[in-house]
Amino acid sequence: MTKQIKLKAQHRDERGKARARKLRREGSVPATMYGHGFEPESLRLDEQEFSLLLGRISAGSTLIDLEVDGAPARKVLIREVQRHPWRPSILHVDFFRINVDEEIKVSVPLQLTGEATGVKNEGGILQQHRYEIQISCLPTEIPDGFEIDVSELAIGDSLQVSDVDAGGVTVLDDPDSFVAAVIPPTILVVEEPEEEEELEGELEPEVIGEEEAGEDGDAEPEAEGS
Repeated sequence: MTKQIKLKAQHRDERGKARARKLRREGSVPATMYGHGFEPESLRLDEQEFSLLLGRISAGSTLIDLEVDGAPARKVLIREVQRHPWRPSILHVDFFRINVDEEIKVSVPLQLTGEATGVKNEGGILQQHRYEIQISCLPTEIPDGFEIDVSELAIGDSLQVSDVDAGGVTVLDDPDSFVAAVIPPTILVVEEPEEEEELEGELEPEVIGEEEAGEDGDAEPEAEGS
C-alpha cells in the first residue's frame, strides 16, 4: 500500500495575488483544500518542507495526513501543483480531501522489470507505451504502483493493461491498451552516391576581368592615337 505521509499547514484568511506574492517571499506556498461534501479551505505551507515531500512521494497517489493548525489530520491527495515557468519555485497547491469509506480514482505508476529476451538475445528494442494506469479503490488501499515482468518478451511480443496484476483494485484503463513491446532493431540503409558522368573534354576556367586575348594569346594592342 502507498505510504501515509504527514504534512503541516496553517489557515490563511487573506487572499488575492498581492497577498500570495507576499506569502511566497516569506517562504510559504498558498494552497487550497477541497472535496466532495467539504467546504474549501485556504491554507499556507512551508515551501521547503513541501518541496522535500514532493521529492520522495508519488504526488498523485500518495495519501497524506494534512494537519491544519494542530487539528486532527485530514486525509488528502495532491491534485495539482502549480510551478513558476522558469524559476524553481512552487506557486500554488491543490489538495483533495477524501472520505476513507469512498472509492476514488487515481493514477499509479507502472514499472517494467527484467530484461526482455528479444533485447538480450535478438538485438530488439524495448518500447514502453504506458508509465501509469488509472484505478479505482478505497483511499487506504492505493498501491505504490505495479510491476510487470518483460523477461519473456521476444521480438514482436507485447504486454497489455490486461497483463498487469492489479490485485483487488479495479483497473479503469482499456485492457487492450499496450504497456510495452519489443520491436526489431532499426537498420539504416545508406545509399552510395551516384558517380558523376565524366565531361567530354576539359573545361577551362573563365578568368574574370582579363582583357580579351588575340589569336596568339596576347592581349590586343591599343589603337594608335588613343
